[in-house]
Parts: sequence; C-alpha cells; structure tokens
Amino acid sequence: MTRIVRRPGAFVCGIDAAMDVIGGKWKVLILWALNEKTCRFGELRRAVPGVTEKVLSSHLKELEDDGIVHREVYAEVPPRVEYSLTPLGLSLNAALEPLGAWGRDHIYRGAEESGAEEPGAEESGAEAVAGPAVEPAAEPVRG
Repeated sequence: MTRIVRRPGAFVCGIDAAMDVIGGKWKVLILWALNEKTCRFGELRRAVPGVTEKVLSSHLKELEDDGIVHREVYAEVPPRVEYSLTPLGLSLNAALEPLGAWGRDHIYRGAEESGAEEPGAEESGAEAVAGPAVEPAAEPVRG
C-alpha cells in the first residue's frame, strides 16, 4: 500500500508538501545514494555515514510509504532486500538538483569570502567554476 500524502489538507504550499516527504536530516542523503545505484540496507548505511540503523530503517519505510522508494524482497536464503528509487523518487531527485547546485555555490562563495581556495580551482573549464557535478556521499556537508 502506498501512502502519498501524510497530512492531507494541511499543506500551506507545494514546498510544505515536498518538505513533508524529504524532511529530516538523512532523507535527502538516502535519495542521493539511491540515485547512484540500487542498494541493500548495509550499503545504504555505509553510504550515509552517521545514520543509525533505526533511523535509516524508519526513513526507508516512510519513503516507501510515500511512493519514493521501492523495496524489493528476494525469496532467497539468507533473505536479500534491495532499495531503489521509483519514477516518483527519480523525479524528486531531479527537482532537488537545483537545490544541490545552490548548496555547492553557497559553499564555494563562503570559501572565497574566507580566503580559502575553491576546490578544483586549479582546473580549467566549467568544472572549475561549477564544482563537481556530484558530491561524494562519504563527506556530507554539515552546518
């Protein structure tokens, strides 16, 4: 059973509805990791350092209930479960791309103001200006 909306009628705007789905410290990092590849639980735990098993399990269940994540259980011994993004989850990640670009620009702008050199400044071309296309999952930005 897929539960798309948890607070029907209580949303003020579309951003409020989106934040209801992706709210929390770890959900966007889970989405980013699943955008890279289909993952088992342990792989996700390693891809999102700092998340506890309880919180990861809870967030995956919520994302599954919202139709963002697909959970595939294989009838094997030992049991195997894989998580992947649904088409709705892929569209959510596409919607989050501009937010990620804004975050990269904001980080680099802060580094320039403090006198630190922008990562990749020795490179030439668009990569040096825009930064890497994807941030590594093992080094989330904390602020």
